[in-house]
Order: sequence, then C-alpha cells, then structure tokens
Amino acid sequence: MKKRILITGGNGQLGNCLKKIAPDYELNYDFRFTDSSDLDITDEAAVFDFFEEYKPHYCINAAAYTAVDFAEKEEEMAFSVNADAVAFLAEASKKFKTTFIHVSTDYVFDGETEISYSEDDFTQPSGVYGASKLKGENLAIELNPESIIVRTSWLYSEFNKNFVKTMLNLFSQKEELSVVADQFGQPTNANDLAEALMKIIANENKTYGIFHFSNYPETTWYEFASKIAEFSKSKVKINPISTDQFPTAAKRPRRSTMDLSKIEEKYNVEIKHWEQSLEECIGILNNSK
Repeated sequence: MKKRILITGGNGQLGNCLKKIAPDYELNYDFRFTDSSDLDITDEAAVFDFFEEYKPHYCINAAAYTAVDFAEKEEEMAFSVNADAVAFLAEASKKFKTTFIHVSTDYVFDGETEISYSEDDFTQPSGVYGASKLKGENLAIELNPESIIVRTSWLYSEFNKNFVKTMLNLFSQKEELSVVADQFGQPTNANDLAEALMKIIANENKTYGIFHFSNYPETTWYEFASKIAEFSKSKVKINPISTDQFPTAAKRPRRSTMDLSKIEEKYNVEIKHWEQSLEECIGILNNSK
C-alpha cells in the first residue's frame, strides 16, 4: 500500500519542487498537494476534517507567511499562518498518527554570532517573521513531540519569486546595482531541500526534533549576487554596500549560518555546495526561456 503524503503550500517554491520530483516516488507514495483554496490551515476544523478524510501518513508543512518586511505591519496574519496553523497541523498529525514535518527558518536566530548555529543554540528572533516561525516551532514540539522541524535559509529555485530570479530580472534592466555585503548566510536550492525531505520520509528509523538544512558554505548576498551574474554571463556591475546603506522594515540576521552535521548524520542527507546548486538552477532557468 502506498503511503500518503500531504503537502501544504503546494504552490510555493518548496511545494513546486516537491511536485517536480513526486513522479520519482509514485511507486511508494501518494501525494496530495494543497494550497489555501484547497485547505485553509488557519481553520482548525478544516484541518481536522481534511486529516479525517485523507488520513495522511506524512504531512510536510511547506506553507508559510514569508513576507519578512510586511510582517512588521501584518503581525496577526504572520502569527496566524506561521504559528496557529502549525499548532493545528501538529495536533491533527498527533491524533491521526501522521509524521509531521515542518519547515522553519534561520530567522529564529538574531545573527549576532561568529560561528554556525547548532539546533540547540539559543533562539532570539529580531523581527515579527522570525518570532512567528519560532512560536510555530515551539507549538509543534509542545503539541506533538514526534515532529520533525527543518530550518532552512535563503531559499530559491526556478519557481515563484526569490533572490535569484529577482537578480536575473534586475540584470536585464540595469547596468549597475548594489547588494548588501555584510550579511552572511547559506543559500538553499529548494530542489535540494525537497530531496532532503523525501530522504527523511523514506528513513524508517525516525529521529524527531529540530534539524538544519541548506547548501554550504556561508556567503554574503553580494557574493551570491556576483555568482548569479557569473553563471548567467551578465556584464552588470555589482557594488558591495553595508546593511546601513540598505535599510529595511525588518532587521535581518547579520550572520545566520547553520551547522548541518545533524541532518547529515541522522538522515544521511547530502549537502551540496551552494555554487553547484545555483549553477544547476540557472541552467534550468536558461533552458526554460
């Protein structure tokens, strides 16, 4: 019998990447992709009714409120999607014996460090988005100890809006632009994250708790943009600037690099160099033109 996998946020970056690889796993799994029109995860009754009908063996929560700056003004909405809805999914997963996998973020850290964060390090978000995601993590673990939380960072892909596609669009319009060079993090190709989540699902010896996944090693937004330009053969001039020169409504972590060893060890997940994954993504985008 095929195991049933419910994916919320089916039209987001990660959801689309999971859709792309779903045919590779159809022998063993039945996938159900939902978005807000199919399943309103902020509606507790709707969540429990859906679980009652579909009875998923696994639930990947790829839905999130990710508008970091807008979250400063839309706090209620951010907490509704990133915290309250997570609680409903975690509770439903516990009731129906569903393995709950929740995707979180490096923004749960304040970034005031010089070393990579481990899963057990102190969390202290500096904005509403990070605070809402952290509350979602805490609720998931409190309400369903058999939850798997995967924190990721700087997510991009060939789908939807993201930093890579924004840069490529700007390269086609401008001869020169400026990018922040004093914020450090790890880009993550959402296709790699999708494969990592399927590896977790396929592992029969589940380890629950919090994990970190991204590509490696750390870089800056400026270096990331410069490599996008190189791989896309753009002649645009990119100038490094400081965070102070590019003010935003929400404060970004200065260095939110994460230790990836736990997910490598427990789930034998492959961690790819971010430049390799970026080049693959740009190749896909070029072929789709």
